[in-house]
Amino acid sequence: MPDTHHTARQGSATETPTRDLAQWVAEVPSTDFTDRPRRWAKHAILDWFGVTLAGATDPLVGILAGDALDAGEGGNARLVGRKEKVTPTIAAMINGAASHALDYDDVNKRLHGHPTVPVVPAILALAEQKGLAGRAVVDAFIVGYETECLIGEMMGMNHYDHGWHATATVGTFGAAAGCARLLGLDAGKSAMALGIAATQAAGLKSMFGTMCKPLHAGKSAMNGLMAARWAARGFTSRSDALECAQGFGTTQSTEFHGLPVRPDSAAPFAVEENLFKYHAACYLTHSSIEAIRELKQHHEFTADQVTRVRTLVDAGHRKVCDIPEPETGLQVKFSIRHCIAMALSGIDTGDREIYTDATAARPDLMALRRKVEVEDKVHDSRHAAEIVIDLADGRSLVQFFDVGVPADDLDAQEQRLIAKFHRLADPILGADKAKRIKDLVLGLDDAKDVGDLMATAG
Repeated sequence: MPDTHHTARQGSATETPTRDLAQWVAEVPSTDFTDRPRRWAKHAILDWFGVTLAGATDPLVGILAGDALDAGEGGNARLVGRKEKVTPTIAAMINGAASHALDYDDVNKRLHGHPTVPVVPAILALAEQKGLAGRAVVDAFIVGYETECLIGEMMGMNHYDHGWHATATVGTFGAAAGCARLLGLDAGKSAMALGIAATQAAGLKSMFGTMCKPLHAGKSAMNGLMAARWAARGFTSRSDALECAQGFGTTQSTEFHGLPVRPDSAAPFAVEENLFKYHAACYLTHSSIEAIRELKQHHEFTADQVTRVRTLVDAGHRKVCDIPEPETGLQVKFSIRHCIAMALSGIDTGDREIYTDATAARPDLMALRRKVEVEDKVHDSRHAAEIVIDLADGRSLVQFFDVGVPADDLDAQEQRLIAKFHRLADPILGADKAKRIKDLVLGLDDAKDVGDLMATAG
């Protein structure tokens, strides 16, 4: 989810952002990606496998897989968590949709969306097809991630606020850049890939709460993969697709401004600002949930004692996660009121199985969510929330929380992500196969290819 108050990194503007990015994609040396960003990248890839395995049984994934096979799209590319095999293009699309089906995947404030789900499905499909080494996959992921986050900054919040889903639109560029890197495209062809991505990029926020939102991730992965493959074969586009008149930037944002690529070479990579989700709902609900968890840990009270709840959040929440009366499990994920009611009731919001139509219709939760008021407040971070709970005994409890701060302790983050991964993967594959996937991902830099990883996950 985006951050209204997150400003672009310092650096003079550039008039040639598409070419600059393409040159960086093609020429940045792998040695620039040191151990820390590589570890962040493998954390993101591990989290992607967990949420994709869990999402693979979602009805929308079955629809996409069934349609693909009926349309003659059978092939050798594996679908994570499923037995069907399809073409690499379709695998990128279906795996991408599966990975976003639960809305349990990571976010980045610079992108204003979900960074991993457009990129990983595309580069894995390509790497599996071409037999490419794991180290090259990690490189490509860092490149694609950096590209989409920089373009997200260039577009500003206007792009998202106008109704575009940046995961779908800007994510297409990340997938294209990652695949261009994997294919070894030069700067000229990488620019063509970004241009081909630009003219395919689409995805509407009005589709949130429907199957089309996860489809956005799948389409961005598929379109980015095709953009790089076509560019490799000589397909042409404009080499200034971001900044040209009637280009991506000027047609989809009133705030577009070209930015240089990594003006401070010592700055952390975008992947080092990744934010992982530990609740299976929209990220903008997480600070409110965590604030309630803090209050419940330090104060004794029950849901029955609650007379009123106020959550003071950025006004953008209303456009994203304020479905007041959710009727389905999917809508619950985008109802901050219902998520607050669940947290107050002691329900584990990290349990993906709890987001059901039955949960949406529980009388006690319905009554509790109607006591929740969503109020606008400007915090330093759009992700932050201040919770005020009034109790029947006269107490008023207040707690602030901001989930929009990247982790400093990577050992602790890794352990928390491993626990999340096993929680999602073990019921699907069993503990032994899940551990094998975890080990393969964390050791990806040393893998000769991704064949074993994809076979274990399929």
